Amino acid sequence: MTILWPLVLPALLVVPAAIAYYVWLLRRRRRQAVRFSDVALVRAAAPRRAPWRRHAPFALLVAAIGLLALAAARPQITADVPVSRSAVIVALDVSGSMCATDVEPNRLAAAQNAVRDFIGKQDSSTTIGLVVFSGFAQVAVAPTQDREALLRAVDGLTTGRGTTIGAAILKSVDAISEIDPDVAPANPGAAPLRPREPGTYAPEIVVLLTDGANTRGISPQEAAQTAAARGVRVYPIGFGTRNPTSMVCTASQLGATGNEGWFGGYTGGAGSYLVADESTLREVAETTGGEYFAAADAGELQTVLDDLPQTVATQREDLEISVWLVGLAVLALAGSVWAAARWTAFP
Repeated sequence: MTILWPLVLPALLVVPAAIAYYVWLLRRRRRQAVRFSDVALVRAAAPRRAPWRRHAPFALLVAAIGLLALAAARPQITADVPVSRSAVIVALDVSGSMCATDVEPNRLAAAQNAVRDFIGKQDSSTTIGLVVFSGFAQVAVAPTQDREALLRAVDGLTTGRGTTIGAAILKSVDAISEIDPDVAPANPGAAPLRPREPGTYAPEIVVLLTDGANTRGISPQEAAQTAAARGVRVYPIGFGTRNPTSMVCTASQLGATGNEGWFGGYTGGAGSYLVADESTLREVAETTGGEYFAAADAGELQTVLDDLPQTVATQREDLEISVWLVGLAVLALAGSVWAAARWTAFP
């Protein structure tokens, strides 16, 4: 627990002071009490009730005072909050290697189907953004709750040359910075708006799906350092088998990017750019506090995306609990009044 206004905490000294005064009054009352010769008669005449009842109103009153004093200091706790209160940025690789047919009908089509299903299964209050990357990265859909806009963007994906995983991470951080004032943009001149304690993160996350290795631009490791400094966790998914065969894109997947060289069944030797760079992706996950997943086929990819909300079901966030303490104080005060009226316990 952290205290935002620690200078208010001395007000809690009222509690022991009130208890000391109450005890002093009780002892004084005993000394001044009239002594009866027939103790049995006094006991018979006294109302039968548990001894603690006469002190309950005072105890509840003191508890209310203590709770109010603590609430005034504005305490905070670090707690888990549902991911539906935050945002998920899906960063999707649309490089030419996504035309590989080792995943039927090809990697891109399988990824599109899985992402569509993932979007449809999220809570309606979850904000989702879409970043696509090949030779460069761009925000295809800014974080939104408009599912139709997201699905249209996924349906309209086309391939490009190159794979810029590092740039995709930075672009995802930028997308988050637009909706979270505590996350600074990823440009080199921007610094986090407030230092983050170790092990604390922004509520937003990045789910990065790629089937290859970074071929240009900033390295994924450098980009991961930038994301980690801003508390943004990245969950990379390495997609595809380690033995890709031919690459066949549909006409709609090629779009107007001039990638005709990919179309029609390229079967040349598979270089590393056709296989997910698992060591780098694991490093990205470890650096940012996320987790790496491998998916060799469409079924495994669907399983990973289906399980992801459970994996990242909650996020760590600082929550002020003053309002709860005030509520408890009100209940304690009401209980004190009720007990005093019912048991007339004040000395």
